[in-house]
Amino acid sequence: MTLSTENQKMSAKYVLVAAAWPYANGDLHLGQIAGCYLPADIYARYHRMKGNHTLMVSGSDSHGTPVTVRAEQEGVEPTDIFKKYHESFLDTFQRFGISFDLFTHTDTDNHADVTHDIFLKLLENDYLYEAEQTLLYDASTERFLPDRYVEGECPHCNFDRARGDQCDNCGRTLDALELINPRSKLSNSEPEPRKTSHHFLRLSAFNEQLTKWIESKEQWRPAVRNTGSLHRQQTINVATT
Repeated sequence: MTLSTENQKMSAKYVLVAAAWPYANGDLHLGQIAGCYLPADIYARYHRMKGNHTLMVSGSDSHGTPVTVRAEQEGVEPTDIFKKYHESFLDTFQRFGISFDLFTHTDTDNHADVTHDIFLKLLENDYLYEAEQTLLYDASTERFLPDRYVEGECPHCNFDRARGDQCDNCGRTLDALELINPRSKLSNSEPEPRKTSHHFLRLSAFNEQLTKWIESKEQWRPAVRNTGSLHRQQTINVATT
């Protein structure tokens, strides 16, 4: 081994490339490839060529609401939908030459074990708390409705097929309770607001640490760091799902 080669190995960085996990409810489209996976692949290949220790990872999200919505539309189990599109993702990445070191999915025992461990540790350390939240309830099916199970009129642009999480017409992020004349995608009936209990992550407890960590990332673009927003407001607590 030459001295220059040894120096290169000693100065090699550890680079993690973590690409977004796509919902396994439909085939990947060109926007996802061009906007997410191709840039990540180029970045990973660049660092491998520099001799850095590079790991590019991602996986299929098999537990998201879009998966269950698709399954109910097709009259099959969510597992059937997940398996079908996970295989489609693998085939697409192989044909495009996307070089994942690991492309897994959320249906593994390891994923379940790690998720449970994180939840319990947060609970033990008082970073989770229980609180009431008002959600829409479909009385005919006796189910609380996730955002994507609700459609209605957008309060901003009056598009009549806005989802409970966003309007695809004007692009606004929504709360399902904001929709005008909401209807359940399960029964086409009008849901009613009801209170239910959820666990919330006390994200505000990490505000100072997160701000310092983000401010240290000088290589990030200003729009990504956006530390001004963190200084102006405290981090909002979020519901765990």
